[in-house]
Amino acid sequence: MHWNDSLISSLASHLPIRHAIINDQRAHPPRESPQVKLLHAADLHIDSPLRGLSSYEGAPAEELRTASRRALENLVALATSEPVDAVLLAGDIYDGDWPDYQTGLFFIRQMSELREAGIRVYLVSGNHDAQNRMTRSLRLPDNVFMLDIEGPETRRDENLGLAVHGQSFKQRDVKDNLALAYPDPCGGLFNVGLLHTALTGREGHNLYAPCTVDHLAGKGYDYWALGHVHTREVVSQDPWIVFPGNIQGRHARETGPKGCTLITVDNLRVVSAEHRDLDIARWEHLRVDVGAATDSDAAVDLVAERLRALETGRMRAVRISLTGRSGAHLRLWSEQHRLVNEVRSLANDLGDVWVEKVRIETRPLETPDEGAAGVLADLRRTALELRADEDAFRRLIAGTALLSGPLPNEARGRGRIDPSDSEWLRRIGDEAVDLLEAVITEGREGR
Repeated sequence: MHWNDSLISSLASHLPIRHAIINDQRAHPPRESPQVKLLHAADLHIDSPLRGLSSYEGAPAEELRTASRRALENLVALATSEPVDAVLLAGDIYDGDWPDYQTGLFFIRQMSELREAGIRVYLVSGNHDAQNRMTRSLRLPDNVFMLDIEGPETRRDENLGLAVHGQSFKQRDVKDNLALAYPDPCGGLFNVGLLHTALTGREGHNLYAPCTVDHLAGKGYDYWALGHVHTREVVSQDPWIVFPGNIQGRHARETGPKGCTLITVDNLRVVSAEHRDLDIARWEHLRVDVGAATDSDAAVDLVAERLRALETGRMRAVRISLTGRSGAHLRLWSEQHRLVNEVRSLANDLGDVWVEKVRIETRPLETPDEGAAGVLADLRRTALELRADEDAFRRLIAGTALLSGPLPNEARGRGRIDPSDSEWLRRIGDEAVDLLEAVITEGREGR
């Protein structure tokens, strides 16, 4: 009669020892080769909401809404085709509370496919998982081992020569250095530390489970499988400390390839740790220098060159910024609505390309003369004073024709004009200053 894994875990948590050490022996027969393959992923954020897409006509909302699920399906397909021996998931499987159980059931179905392939999964919960009220109410397949929330736990697989150490988040705001309490490495095994952390801090990410590279290196593990940071980063190769990034970009600030890290271990040493793409829709930010453009049509032609150069094979969600000193500076602003629609029409002709936003960040060709420079300085000073008093700025916006006149979606943000939104207020202020600078500068040049 075999012990049930959940019963073993429950009993182990009551033993009078600091670390639970559990041997997993069932699925793998003795190995003929010491080579092991592991797949390290994090920040799946299954069914992460994509806010604001309704404000963009023609946005591929359904494709983007399901992209996180399809990226997880790609992960499972990669794991089974390699095939790997185990999958390491370093937190944020979910994205906060689910509206219903379908999100959790989808994850379970994918893990069951790995079970059928004889692949084990070791995971820790992250800050987003910890805030989910339903995460712990669904039973995971018996090939999935979620490490304890009460303290660090070690899972050993002697047949694979693998020991996985880790601790899940009990609540969202974990401010303690969890790594300090992780156990010593297991001799004769490949030791992995599974941890959801921001290390000493990463831009755009809260400082959860803070620790230093020295703290991690001092544990003597062979590989640290980290999560929480959405940009891939090989922090160290001695020992290996890796953020794989998230498996699918969720918005325009999460650009570039997204996926996982495939680790090959031979004789208890990492011989390779390679990025593998999993993303379905890739966010791009194209900065196009339109300095050579004399009008908006020429600017569109320059944008077209960059769009056509994009790699094909997956959907691209693209933000475009027009940059450089250009003779078309004022015309780009005055014809902004037409310019945006020309670019979007071009993208439609290219197929799997959607233009999320077009930003005009150009400057006039000439440096302003002394008179214009003084006016511009006054304009910037006034803008700064208004921004220092956000309520006054809101009242100014509310008292203009801006709220009643027709505007393109780009000016509305989140589908509507929203002076209560500080981000919208900042952006509309920046655009107003840029437009006034263009009018003042080019108006004086035309004298």
